[in-house]
Amino acid sequence: MHVFKIVMKKAVLYKKEKNFLRCLACNHKCVIGEEKFGICGVRKNIGGVLYLLTYGKVSSENIDPIEKKPLYHFLPCTFTYSIGGVGCNFKCPWCQNFEISQIKTENEIFGEEKTPKEIVNSALKNKCPSISYTYNEPTIWAEFVYDISKIAKKNNLKNIWVTNGYFSEECLDLFTKEKLIDAMNIDLKSFSKKTYKDYCGAKLEKVLNSIKKAFENGIHIELTTLIIPKINDSEKKLRKIAKFIFSLDKKGNIPWHISRFFPMYRFYDEKHFITPLETLRKAEKIGKEEGLKYIHLGNV
Repeated sequence: MHVFKIVMKKAVLYKKEKNFLRCLACNHKCVIGEEKFGICGVRKNIGGVLYLLTYGKVSSENIDPIEKKPLYHFLPCTFTYSIGGVGCNFKCPWCQNFEISQIKTENEIFGEEKTPKEIVNSALKNKCPSISYTYNEPTIWAEFVYDISKIAKKNNLKNIWVTNGYFSEECLDLFTKEKLIDAMNIDLKSFSKKTYKDYCGAKLEKVLNSIKKAFENGIHIELTTLIIPKINDSEKKLRKIAKFIFSLDKKGNIPWHISRFFPMYRFYDEKHFITPLETLRKAEKIGKEEGLKYIHLGNV
């Protein structure tokens, strides 16, 4: 049952700047005035203090095969306790989970109230060796994720992020100083600055830097690209992605998940169509040519 009461908790990832607050959760680093929100819609300046409005609220809760995240090379053939909140720091018009990610006002915030301990206990009860923070961007509810992660670690559970890669260095540092993140699946939506700017409202270089930082911190990473016709499916763009992935370890061991697009959200019209299987096979061939050893086709 969904509970529509707003739960607030003081955020950790922010700093004061004159008459504003600067959020430090993600790379937008929003400057937020009194009674205003960050881009994500769930972090609000109230009386000169930044609050996370979704602390303790879970919109989605499932036991998933870890391969669904997708992670194929981390705890394979196990189940992961998956939870999500609401809101997002991206505005992708093809969003697959737009019902929970693309909220517009605080009145749309929903979720069942859960404590970090209750979530960890549910994972243990269901014999899941990991907890995945997924369905919407974990960065924007980082303080809740942090509190869950600490308890999870004490109970020998692994913590997994399914993320768009727009987390800030301050956010990553909060978790890595205690080694709280074990694995990430990171979206690399395109290798085009224009695509990120026009469709996501973000900067490609910030995502690339986040991926590098996660890898350098010893976090197991796998990358996913949702291939959308006429958006990111050219051979040139796909080859740039493959080259970048190879450049991280220079061995080709980092998995690349190539996912098939189905019309969704604002891309659900006659202009947009399902990605042809030939396009996925073309991307797979390009990845292999660039030295990637582990390429997985999804949504086929």
